[in-house]
Amino acid sequence: MENQKKQNYTPVIIVMFALFFMIAFVTNLAGSMGVVVTNQFGASKALSQLGSLANFIAYACMGIPAGLILKRKGYKLTALSAVVVGFTGVGIQFLSGYVESFFVYVLGAFVAGFSMCMLNTVVNPMLNTLGGGGNKGNQLIQWGGSCNSIGGTIAPFLVGWLVGGSIKDATVAKAAPVMIIAMAIFAIAFVVILLTKIPEPHMETAEEKAARRAGNLKKDSHSPLSFRHFVLGAIAIFFYVGIEVGIPNTANVYFSGLEWVGPAITGTFISAYWLCMLFGRLIGASVGSKVSGKSMLIWTSAAAILFIILAIFIPESVTLGGKAPLSLLFLTLCGLCTSVMWGSIFNMAVEGLGKYTAAASGIFMVLVCGGGIIPFLQNLLADATLFGAKVGSMNSYWLIAACLCYLIFYAVRGSKNVNKDIPVE
Repeated sequence: MENQKKQNYTPVIIVMFALFFMIAFVTNLAGSMGVVVTNQFGASKALSQLGSLANFIAYACMGIPAGLILKRKGYKLTALSAVVVGFTGVGIQFLSGYVESFFVYVLGAFVAGFSMCMLNTVVNPMLNTLGGGGNKGNQLIQWGGSCNSIGGTIAPFLVGWLVGGSIKDATVAKAAPVMIIAMAIFAIAFVVILLTKIPEPHMETAEEKAARRAGNLKKDSHSPLSFRHFVLGAIAIFFYVGIEVGIPNTANVYFSGLEWVGPAITGTFISAYWLCMLFGRLIGASVGSKVSGKSMLIWTSAAAILFIILAIFIPESVTLGGKAPLSLLFLTLCGLCTSVMWGSIFNMAVEGLGKYTAAASGIFMVLVCGGGIIPFLQNLLADATLFGAKVGSMNSYWLIAACLCYLIFYAVRGSKNVNKDIPVE
């Protein structure tokens, strides 16, 4: 790391930040389109999350392969491949509105998910490595997360206002400009990455490649899964991404369906949620070298539980100027809490993994599928009937509260590295 600190990696860091932006922009596009498919394709609340589910299920399919590609081909080729796949996925979603096919839309979201998985596999270990790990590594990831929040803020805002004030006007064609913007950014990113020199600290050596091809590569008796704190951290990522996506996605579908609220106002609040994540990450980045990821995760998880409980129990009749429910505001404020959770969890989970970091990043990406599974289960719960009464969207947030409780457990007890006897050099 000393040699890395002497070099200027600012251009590389900027590229990683740009990729962070695209991850959120495309991911939130899938979530925001839930309102559109509810109207155009007649999807239920649960099925409205199918695009987001497909996007995140792709992580489960691509996580391990992405880690292997990163190890064997390096950061640059992995990033370039991801950009091409992302362009293709968004293009398929763009076409779905014109062929009037829900299946084509879901297929496009699934293909785009492969891209998001590959990009995540690149940016997180790269920024953590350039930051030197520890609190500095966490700080750099938080800065990258701020760019992620900008992309997340723009996508739902554009979709909401392009669709208009009524869910009855929601069509894929109306949201098409957002997808055109995404494809244009992917095209620009490809050129920039192609012309940028990116360090390859985790790529296999020539000796390792020759040994692998000859079948003489010594099998390691350990893996990232040999570390208890990493396994529990991977589970924490599964719940975290479900929390981060479930809060705005469920609110978007529910409040957009209320005639006195509508897609435009709801889209503004959902954008504000991601904007809160931006502010939270900027704060997290500024104090990241002084405040541990453990402390960040404990306090933000506790605050998020409080906001969710308030949102559940405050009646919808309590409004902000008669235009939006107060409960929607508290769900929006959860963005301040979820903002720093990813960096904190990733930083604690890979601490002390050394040579296993690249493989660990791939495994992490598998568990990101929680971002599709948790919101789908949440909306399935919202549609369900228990004890003769419909659960409803607001009561479904108890599932999110339970996931937050696990994050507190991980920060307090699960993040301790109890496997320091395993060689990592």
